Formats: sequence, structure tokens, C-alpha cells
Amino acid sequence: MGSACLTGILLEVSVHPKPGLVTPRSMGSHADMDLQTFMLTSAAIAPCFHRCAAIGLAHSGAAHSGSAPAVLPLIRAVGRDYDRRLFAASNGVNTQRGALFALGLTAAAAGLSHDGLSHDGLSDDGHRPCSPDRLFAAAAAITRGIVERELEGCDRERLTAGEILYARHGATGIRGEAEAGFPTVAKHGLPALRAALAQEAGLNRALLHALVAIVAEAEDTTVLWRGGPDGLAFVRERAAAVRDLGGALTGSGLAGIDRFADDCVARRLSPGGAADLLAVTAAVHLLEAESFPASATSRFDPPPAPVPGENP
Repeated sequence: MGSACLTGILLEVSVHPKPGLVTPRSMGSHADMDLQTFMLTSAAIAPCFHRCAAIGLAHSGAAHSGSAPAVLPLIRAVGRDYDRRLFAASNGVNTQRGALFALGLTAAAAGLSHDGLSHDGLSDDGHRPCSPDRLFAAAAAITRGIVERELEGCDRERLTAGEILYARHGATGIRGEAEAGFPTVAKHGLPALRAALAQEAGLNRALLHALVAIVAEAEDTTVLWRGGPDGLAFVRERAAAVRDLGGALTGSGLAGIDRFADDCVARRLSPGGAADLLAVTAAVHLLEAESFPASATSRFDPPPAPVPGENP
């Protein structure tokens, strides 16, 4: 469970090209982080996901029915520890703070929703593959009431970026996404990833296709913080336009992604919230399927040729 979540954040940063985000070949819209920064912080926070999964497992099963709310303060304590380790590894740069919360919660929800029973489709370790629906329901149960508790009526003197954005725009960000059971992942990220894999797209292109679908729908508070409502509207509209061109599965869609990436850099916009949800998408896929198909991982995946009649 923890390994799937770590794999999710590593796969996310490995995708290229991405709009305004760090990739193996670009710093995106950032001047203070690159691929190596993400490698350092990913290694630093890796144990967090295993610890969060263990907390979820400890509260799973009939004997602990109704114990989901007790999970959140426990994983929050673990998260604070690894938040400090993240910043120590990056010399103060925030690479994956949102991912730390989103994937720590995903790991805990996977553990909580695990029933420990076997069936005819056992995985190698004898565990039942994770059901995405059960995982999303567990995530919602763990975080029930988090928006009201942490965002509504917050009157502390020093507010976080998330609290400020809620006060200004009513944006609930990752807290709202989690409390709703990761609907952007369930309705957009996972279906797009599955569709790309079904067409035997390579792994990079399949993940890129899912990212486009997520950016088009997510309430990305990272973009909102940098670019305001106009910036958020821009990235969502551009992603939706690329999706309409076929996303990462057509030549015109890939050309649109390249232009989108350049324009995000020019505007200094970076959809970090969508990137975190892509990592969740990859992790949930692995928790269910346990691997990516050979067609995604064992061959070179050249860009598709434009279809006659497509816009270049």
C-alpha cells in the first residue's frame, strides 16, 4: 500500500511534457526545484506512506467499525514529522507537501478499507486487491467534517494559503477533494488512465492523458494562489480544449499539450494540485490492478501520427 503511493509520486514527476510542472526535462514554472529536488524529497518522505497504511490497517475490520475518524489525527501526526523531513531534504523548498497529505491519506484509506479476506483472485502476497470505491469511501470517512473544522470560520492571526483561498474564494482544495472521496480521481483521472491503457498507450502517455483530464476538472488551489480565478479558468479551459482534441492519444492533442505547457510557463502557472491527484490516480490503479500492463511498460511509445483532418 505504501509502495503504491510512493510509486504514484515518482511516476507523476517522471511524466513529460506537463503544463508548468517539473519534469525530467524541465523546471516548468519553477526556479527553485527540479527533478533531483523531487528525488531527494520523495526518498525522505517514502516511509510516511507505509506508516499511514499501517495505521489504516490497525483500524480496519469489523472490530474497529466506525473508527475512521480516529485515523486522521494519527496520520496527521506522522505527516507533520515527514513534513519536516521534506523541507530538510529540499533546503526549504515545498515540492510535495500536498502530495504528502493526499498520498498519506490514500495509504491510510487503503489500509482501512482492506478486509484481509482471500478469494480466487489473490495477489502474490495473499491479499485482496484494493477496491477503488471502498478506498474512496474510506478516505471520505477519515476526513469527514475536515472542511468545516479547518476552513470555516477560521480566525487565526496567521492563515495558511488554503485558509486564505477559502476565505477569499470558497475554495476547499485538497481537503474538499478528500472529504468528497476524491471525485476528480474517480470520475476523471482513473477513467482517462484506464482508457489510455486500454488503447495500449505507453505509460508516459497514459499518465499524461490522465493529467489533462484532471487539470480540466480540478479546483487547483496551487493555480488559484498563483494566478487567481482567471489563472484557474485559463488552465481548466486549455486542458478541456486539449482533452477535446483527444488528449495525449492523438497527434493534435500532444501538440496542444506542448503549447499549453509553454503558455503555463509564460504565465508562471503550475497545477500542483492536479499533479497530486495524478499521483493518487496512479497509486489507486496500482492498488487495484497491482501492475501496469506490459504494453505500457515494455516498449517505446512514439507520438501518434496526426489523423487526417485533425488540426495540427
